[in-house]
Amino acid sequence: MSRFSLRARWVLPVERPAIAGGTVVVSGGRIESVGDASIAEPPLYDLGDVVLMPGLVNVHTHLEFSHLEQTLGKSGMPLPDWIRLVIASRRRSDCDPKQAIRAGLEESRRNGVTTLGEIATGTCSIVSSDEFPRQISYQEVIGFSAARIDSVVGDLEHRLFEQPATVRHASIGLSPHAPYTVHPQLLERLVDLASRQQLPMAMHLAESHEELELLATVSGPFRELLEERSMWDGNAIPPGTQPLNYLQALARAPRALVVHGNYLKPVEIEYLASRRERMSVAYCPRTHAFFRHSEYPLQQMLAAGVRVALGTDSRASNPDLSLLEEMRYLARRHTTLDPSQILEMGTLVGAEALGWEEQIGSLRPGKWADLTAVACNPQSKEPVADILSGIAAPTKTWLRGRLHQPARYEN
Repeated sequence: MSRFSLRARWVLPVERPAIAGGTVVVSGGRIESVGDASIAEPPLYDLGDVVLMPGLVNVHTHLEFSHLEQTLGKSGMPLPDWIRLVIASRRRSDCDPKQAIRAGLEESRRNGVTTLGEIATGTCSIVSSDEFPRQISYQEVIGFSAARIDSVVGDLEHRLFEQPATVRHASIGLSPHAPYTVHPQLLERLVDLASRQQLPMAMHLAESHEELELLATVSGPFRELLEERSMWDGNAIPPGTQPLNYLQALARAPRALVVHGNYLKPVEIEYLASRRERMSVAYCPRTHAFFRHSEYPLQQMLAAGVRVALGTDSRASNPDLSLLEEMRYLARRHTTLDPSQILEMGTLVGAEALGWEEQIGSLRPGKWADLTAVACNPQSKEPVADILSGIAAPTKTWLRGRLHQPARYEN
C-alpha cells in the first residue's frame, strides 16, 4: 500500500505539540503530512483510543543475550563479578547467536522500537531485513595488550571487509569495548579507522567504581579479572588516567556514543556538552538500577546541555527490551523531568545520538514512517504523561510505512 492515512485519539509529532484527533498521511513508506482530520487521504484507518508517535529509538543493546529468561547474577553485585557470569554464560549457552539476535529484534519491534544501536561481537554478523528495526551494528573490539594491537586491527578490518559499511536497513560502527579491555593505543587506531571510513563509535565508559579504581590506581577487581584471563598489560594504563582521557580520544571520531557514563565528573560532563553535536550519552535506567549504582548524574548532564539518549542494555541485566518501560521507569525515578522531555529522549534525541535525526525520531514530512501506537485513556488531556504513567504495551508498530505488529489492520 503506497499511500494511506492513520487517525488516532492523539498524534505526538515530538517537534511540535500533540494533536488531538490527529492524522498522519503516509506515502511510499515516508511521512507525507501530519495534522488534524482535514488532511486525511483515503484509505483512512482509524486507530481509535491510542497515542500515535514515532517509533522508539533504543541506542544501546546487546541482543546476543536475548535468549536469557532472567538476568545474570544478583542485583547490586560488582561489575567484574557480573562479567565473569557473562563469560560463563557464553560458554554454556547452546543458543545460536543469530537466533538470539532475531528474538531480540522481534521483541524490540513488539515493544514499539523501530531503531537500535546494537553492539555486535565477533561471532555475530548483522541480522537485518524489512521485518526488523533499522540498526547501527557497532562492531565490538577487545584488546588490552599492546602486543596484540596489530592483529586485533587486522581482524577488525577483515570483518569490515566482509560486512560493507551499509547493509539494507543497517549501518556499521565501531565499539572499543571499555577502558578495562581496550589498550589506549588500540583506541587511537580505532578512532583513526573510524575517521577514515566515517564510522560512528560507541564505548562503555565511567560505568563502575571498579573501572575508576583501575584507571586511578592500576589495581583492584578489574586488574584481578584481567590477570585471571591472562589479559593484563602493566603498561596499558598510566596511573591517574581518567575517563576524560578516553573522551578526548573519542572526540576525534565522526560521532561517538558514551555508554552508561554513570560516574562522569563535572569536567567530563562539560566536555561532552561542549561537543554535543558529535558526542552523546546512552543512559540505561533499569540496568543502572540493577547494579545499584550511585545516583545517575542526569540532571547535571541535561543542565549542562549533554545529549542523553536511552537504551535497554541486554536481558543479562534487564528483564526485557522495552524502551517504553525504560521511559516509564525514568518518569518514576526522576519526577522533575517533563514527560515531553522523556518522550524526546526515547525518540528524537536517540535519533540524533545515532546520526539519523533527518530520517527518523519525529513525525515530520519526509521522514520514514517508523511509527508506534500505544493505548491511552480517551478522557486524558495529557497524552504523554498518560502513556508514561500507564502499563499498556504498544498495540501496533510500522516500519518504513509497513504495519508489522500486528500484521494487519483490524477495521
